[in-house]
This record gives sequence, C-alpha cells and structure tokens, in this order.
Amino acid sequence: MKINVAIIMGGYSSEYKISLISGQVVYDHLNKEKFNAFKIHILKEKWVYVDENDREHPVNKDDFSVDTPTESIKFDCVFNAIHGSPGEDGLMQAYFELLGIKQTSCDYYQASLTFNKRDLLSVLKPYGIKSAASYYLNLGDEIREDEIIAAVGLPCFVKANKAGSSFGISKVYEKEALAKAIEKAFAEDNEIIIEAFLNGTEVSVGVIKYQGQTKVLPITEIVSENDFFDYAAKYEGKSQEITPARISDQQALRVTNIAKLAYERLKMRGFSRSEFIFVEDEPYMLEMNTTPGLTTESILPQQAQAAGISMSELFESAIWEALEQNN
Repeated sequence: MKINVAIIMGGYSSEYKISLISGQVVYDHLNKEKFNAFKIHILKEKWVYVDENDREHPVNKDDFSVDTPTESIKFDCVFNAIHGSPGEDGLMQAYFELLGIKQTSCDYYQASLTFNKRDLLSVLKPYGIKSAASYYLNLGDEIREDEIIAAVGLPCFVKANKAGSSFGISKVYEKEALAKAIEKAFAEDNEIIIEAFLNGTEVSVGVIKYQGQTKVLPITEIVSENDFFDYAAKYEGKSQEITPARISDQQALRVTNIAKLAYERLKMRGFSRSEFIFVEDEPYMLEMNTTPGLTTESILPQQAQAAGISMSELFESAIWEALEQNN
C-alpha cells in the first residue's frame, strides 16, 4: 500500500515563495510508485490541499485531514518544506506531535532553538563552537550606536534574529548607516543580532540522517558576487557555490567534525545546513537552518548529488527516517 505524504509548503514569512518552489520540487521528485504525494499550502489566510488540477480543498486543522468530493484523506507522514515560520520555528512540529503524525524535520524544541540565531550560538558555545562577537537588540531598546560599534567594530552585519534567506540583513561600514540597517532588520523581526565582520572563506555544511546514520555531506564554498551572501546571491545566480569547497584537508575535517557535533549535541533529526566562516583555520558558526532550500539550485541538494544521492533518494530517505521514529 502506498504511503500518503503531505508536503507542506508556503508559510507566514517573507520566504513563502521560495518554500512553494521547494515543496514543488519535493512533489516532482517523490517516487509515485511508493508515495501518494499531496501539496499542502500553509498560508496565513488558508490551509489547503492543491490537487493536480490546481483546485483547492480546505485542510481540517482538528486532525490535519482533507475531504474532497471523492475521498477523505489522512496522512501517514508530513514532509516539511516550509522555510521560516511556522515550519522552521517549531510551531508545525509541535502541532504534528500533538496529533501523532510523523514529520520529516527536527522536533519542535530543536526547531525553535535553531531558528533563534542568538540562542543557538549561546547553547553551542560551551561545546567549543565559536561565533563572531555580537550585540543584541530587541524592539523598543535604546539604540546606543557608539556602544554597538565598540562591541563589534566596523564593518558589521545587522541581522533579523529569526529570519532566513538573508531577509532583513545589512552590511554596515559607517556609523551613519547603522540606524537604517537596524530599522530594516526590525521590519522582519522584533529581535536582531549585530555581529562583527569575519574576513575569511564562507562554507555551508549539510548534515542529514541517511539510512539510519548521521551523514555530513560534501562541503560547499560560497563565493558571492555581491558584498555578502544576500538574497540575490542565493536565489538570483549572483554567487558561485563550489562543491567540494576549495579548503585544506585540515579545514574540511575541522568543520565537518564541528557540524556533526552541533547536530548530535542538539539531538537533531532530518536535514540541516550550517553556515561557517573560516578565520585562518578556525570555523566560526553563523547559523543553522533546519528546513534548508530544496530547489534544484539549492545548496543541500547540490551537496547530496556530490555525495551520490539523488533528489529522489534524499527525499525518500527523509520520509523513511520519519516513519521509523518511535516518538
């Protein structure tokens, strides 16, 4: 009997359009001989199943089922392709745990923690995982520009604390540009993190559960044509993503071990993609994404391909891993 898989996509954040693309890619690559795949759009204004004729059928939020004119659909597993809230911040994970429905991403606590850049880096610090000098602001706080610059220096990065795809991020070179960058970040989130600029090689490291084992994928080097790895660099071809990264064996071993350590210490499941910058031979973590992009241009699928794992195999493995979870 085929397994019913709900592919949730969309979300409530600025990343919803990217998520819809990721979800469609998952739908296109799932083996239809093994899985009945259903596209579920999770949007602020509606939760709907979109059928093969683009007709919309409401999702019953009481039990996450769908009734169509011809059938009543219940799901064996949920494939989470939502970037940002509510798919990457723990809300959907907690909802499915309450309903007893298996899902492919990490648990709700890990999702909430990793979605909060400030908290994630603080939790990993005792394990020896380094990060840039930083300064925190919450909406309504007094903005002491001289104090910020004394803490992180110039240039620096101003980031929304809980946002992805580089929404709300600015690189600031001068004190006069700081206030505008802070305003931009607060448009995405009510918490921001301001970090020192790290001058070095940027890499992305994918870690997944694959065939029952924690697997670190080949490392990707990020070379942006823009001033940093912003939205245009990520999604509009304004960067080179080189897999495997052009780093030394020593650097590769170091960052591989750190990415795996973070994944295992946080008791992660599913996919993750962590970003680092090398300062000499030491990797500094920037963030961890638990619902990374899954488009054909996205980094994690590129890394999987370099490891000899097709997109179909990557997605199928995530479903089997979810179904085999005991809780």
